[in-house]
Amino acid sequence: MDERTRYEAVSSRDARFDGEFFFAVATTGIYCRPSCPAVTPKRENVRFYPTAAAAQGHGFRACRRCRPDAVPGSAEWNVRADVVGRAMRMIGDGVVDREGVPGLAGRLGYSTRQVQRQLTAELGAGPVALARAQRSHTARVLLQTTDLPVTEIAFASGFASVRQFNDTIRQIYARTPSTLRTEAGTGLGASAPVGRRAGIPLRLAHRGPYAAREVFDLLADEAVPLVEEVGGAPGARTYRRTLRLPYGAGIACVDEASAGPWLEARIQLTDLRDLTTAVQRLRRLFDLDADPYAVDEALGADPRLAPLVAARPGLRSPGSADPEEFAVRALVGTTAAGALVERFGKLLNVPCGGLTHLFPEPGVLAEGAQDPALRELAGALADGAVPLDAGADRDEAEKALLRLPGTGPVTAALIRMRALGDPDVDPYGTPGADRLRPWRSYAVRHLRR
Repeated sequence: MDERTRYEAVSSRDARFDGEFFFAVATTGIYCRPSCPAVTPKRENVRFYPTAAAAQGHGFRACRRCRPDAVPGSAEWNVRADVVGRAMRMIGDGVVDREGVPGLAGRLGYSTRQVQRQLTAELGAGPVALARAQRSHTARVLLQTTDLPVTEIAFASGFASVRQFNDTIRQIYARTPSTLRTEAGTGLGASAPVGRRAGIPLRLAHRGPYAAREVFDLLADEAVPLVEEVGGAPGARTYRRTLRLPYGAGIACVDEASAGPWLEARIQLTDLRDLTTAVQRLRRLFDLDADPYAVDEALGADPRLAPLVAARPGLRSPGSADPEEFAVRALVGTTAAGALVERFGKLLNVPCGGLTHLFPEPGVLAEGAQDPALRELAGALADGAVPLDAGADRDEAEKALLRLPGTGPVTAALIRMRALGDPDVDPYGTPGADRLRPWRSYAVRHLRR
């Protein structure tokens, strides 16, 4: 998009571009999402930025009306397989918060200087600034939806000190943390702050139409007992599952029904530092950063798919909340996966209804599983021979999977499509699928109802 097209999107308040770019107003010092309901500024006062972090880096603060920090992520990062795309997926998963920029660079196979240069050149902000913008959003959510002490929120959000936390919140939101907490009408789904036991209420934003029924149908069909469950009547179901996270465990609940461009969710965590990672994994599971406008336009041009796309606009290609878990499930099937959970899964300290276990870790399966193919896969996952983290190189991961005895092309392709969130995979050899690039994963969802 050129700047003229971006300004037209801003003038028409086009929500299709929320998260794809941000605009800032030089005369007010504020940056917004394209669909901001405020009066459209004059063109000469508008500046465009590819990320919220870039706008913040140029001294702009977040708009109070449109909350640009809460937009869906750019669909571009799911599509791209280059260093920038992989880096953005890993930053979203919290790698910089946990391992720093050297850890991010090491996972990418580049030097810290190369990663800094590439991200800054394309996104207007380096990995530290991008992670800082994400931490700020996490902090705002915790301030406005929980009654946790401000000091605890600072460290849970990933800040190194309370002073750094306070300074960043003031810079980005032009308010103190206490002011953010007491403001009315700006929370994310909570009329009053709630405690940790009740779960953190969230609105998981998406752009465009969202075919929730089909997503929940798939999750219900695939649910592994003790780890997942889907309850309620169609149209008003709730998906619940346990999460194995870097610092502890979690339980996530996501509702099918929604009153806006989001899915209502609640997350319980044993360690609040896992909030950012848990949110990003839910977003990948429900494919919330997709661009349904681009997908439906491309697939709708195919005569075979046109009626299917028209009947189910916004159909998503779900990913996974735990890539290693999905790899095991793809190999052994849902029934056998349930048996593995019963035998090897770790019990939750506090069970919640039918959710009693975490899916077993690969290292445990590598030592205890009887099936040779499963032991090979679990061992490769445990020692890193098959990397399935958020920024994994999809081509290399698939090649590594195919080298394992017992993991065939269909299984490897399914893992690439679901565990790695690749939007352009056809595991089944669908005739004519090459014409449907780069959205073959979505075409498969339409064709295999």
